[in-house]
This record gives sequence, structure tokens and C-alpha cells, in this order.
Amino acid sequence: MSQVRSPILLTPGPLTTSDKTRAAMLRDWGSWDSDFNQITARIRQQVLRIVHGEASHECVPLQGSGTFSVEAAIGTIVPRDGHVLVPNNGAYCQRIAKICKVLGRRVTTIDYREDQQVLAADVDRALAADPSITHVALVHCETGTGVLNPLHDVALVVEKHGRGLIVDAMSSFGAIDIDARSTPFDAVVAASGKCLEGVPGMGFVIVRRSTLEKCEGNSHSLAMDLYDQWIYMGKTTQWRFTPPTHVVAALDEAITQYVEEGGLDARGGRYARNCKALIDGMAALGFRSYLDPAIQAPIIVTFHAPDDPKYNFKTFYQEVKKRGYILYPGKLTQVETFRVGCMGHFGEAGIPGAVAAVADTLEAMGIRQGVAAAAVT
Repeated sequence: MSQVRSPILLTPGPLTTSDKTRAAMLRDWGSWDSDFNQITARIRQQVLRIVHGEASHECVPLQGSGTFSVEAAIGTIVPRDGHVLVPNNGAYCQRIAKICKVLGRRVTTIDYREDQQVLAADVDRALAADPSITHVALVHCETGTGVLNPLHDVALVVEKHGRGLIVDAMSSFGAIDIDARSTPFDAVVAASGKCLEGVPGMGFVIVRRSTLEKCEGNSHSLAMDLYDQWIYMGKTTQWRFTPPTHVVAALDEAITQYVEEGGLDARGGRYARNCKALIDGMAALGFRSYLDPAIQAPIIVTFHAPDDPKYNFKTFYQEVKKRGYILYPGKLTQVETFRVGCMGHFGEAGIPGAVAAVADTLEAMGIRQGVAAAAVT
């Protein structure tokens, strides 16, 4: 029976994965079996190596989407009387602030426009003005727009003030450098289905060991208690509750391919080339990217929608999908946009193919030019 080719996912996750990664899910595993537990242990070590955190940090995996792990990190690391500062320049920063409110953690935000980068100087001023703030929660790559926030600069400011730093690195981990030896952080949160090119279904939190040791009793939740998960894994090598076995096996295989490709430099370099090819190709069609190139992460790009009465995102999406590519809607409220991801296992020919699909779609929809905003400099 012939196999229909799946569309290429140009989204911020799930991503298009390799045949080897998908094949790794064809075996069933016993969750208490020593062979499976060795896979979990191997992933934990490999993840620590990516941030050079073997000597100082622990990797605690958790079932669920990346947001589950972000919530677990906030709930476990921030004490119940803690106070979290969230520099807010997008949808995922707002999600962290909402998590804090739901968990009953006091939260303060520094609000920016969605096309602005967080400024370390603003964090510095906020921490100096309010000694009750115990932690800063920073989104490294704000996936709502694609803006890259200055993690290293913010980390040094937070350390200077003696506060804790929790980093949502969901869309950057494995492609944009985070070095625990020079960038101080209490926790970095990431997931299986992003730049490591595994499948969705588990997250992991890289926590400073000395921080984690003090977290007993903080968590609001049994299932999301990272301290308890860490202690149990240390004693038994097992997950506390049924793990996503097939997801874990797929991530193990994906990390093997990550290392074979050349690790962070190679993966990040491929995404950067994809990003440049995408922006250049879409510009040739009249599309203007939403962000200043100086703050654009090579992960996902937001584009202004065509200023044409014939444009409708649902139709545009379906027409591009027919041509073999899946895009992502915009997350902005004031401006109509759409997003195109630069990550996934589709090779460097994938982006030119996507641009060609967009060009063909514009023609099919009778849209003669990309965006009126393209004429604005």
C-alpha cells in the first residue's frame, strides 16, 4: 500500500520528525523495566550536557506538554509566599503570569509591546525597587512572535540581586546556547517536541541541585512536584507515575541524531539558515516580517498578513496545506499576522518549497501582492 506523504509542519511544535524517531515508537516498553529506566537515565544526562550542567544541576523529566513542566517549575521552586517578576513581551510570558496567579504565587509584570525585547536594565530596576521579589521568570524565545530575549544579561542581573531565575526555554533549548557555567539559573524548562526534534508528550526541568534540595513541600500538586519526582527517581531509577514510554524512546533516538548532526552549533546553524531563507524568500513575495531582525530568534517568524480583501487566513492555511506545508496562526491581537516555523526534520530544501507553496497560494487566491506594509521602511 502506498504511503501518503505527511505535510511538513512549519510550526513551533509539534515538529516534523525523522523516520528513525518515529520508528523508535514502534516498540512497547515496560515502565519499570531496567532497559527503559536506562533510557530515562541516558536522556537526563544528555540534556544536562547540552547546557554544561552536569556538575551543578539535575534534570527532572515530567509527563505532559511543556506548559506542565513550566507550571511544575513555578510550583516547586517558588515557595508559597514567594513573589515572581515576569518580564512580559508576549503570549507565553502572559501564560507564566497566569500560572503564578492560579498557583497563588504573587506576581508582578514588566509589560512591553510584543515587538520589543526585554531589557535587563528594567529587570535590574524592578529588583532594586522591590526586595520582596524572590524569583524572575523569563521566556527565552517568546514563541508568540519569535523575539529572542537576552537571557545571559538578565541572568547576571538576577544573580547580582541574589534572586532566583526560572527560564522557559521551550523554543530555544538545543538550538540557542545556554551555558550553566556562565549563565546562572535556578531552572531551565524545555520539552521533547521542540528543537531536539522528538515528539510531544514530556517536558524536563534542569534545576540547580542546591536549589532543588530546598524545595520539599513547596509544590501545590502531587503529580507536578519536581522535588518528589527527583527523590523518587534517585531511589528507584523509575518515574513515580506511568511515563510516556513511546515518547521517551523517541526522544532518546532524537537526541542520538542531534549528537550525530553536531549538537547545538549544527542544529542552531541549520535553523538560522532556514530562518534567513524564509525571510528572504517571503520578502521577495512582498511579505514583511513583524520583528526587527536584531531581536528575531531563528525559531519561528511572524509575518504581516496580506493587506488584500481576498485574504482570509483559514483559506490561506488550507491552500498552503494542500501544497504540503502547515503554517501557524498569529498570536497578536492588534495586527493580523501568521507564523512560520524554522525548526524540524525537513532538510534545508523545505523552506524554499514552503515559499513556493505560499507563492502558488497567493496566485490561486488572486492576491497580487504580499502586504501593503511591505512598502513601509
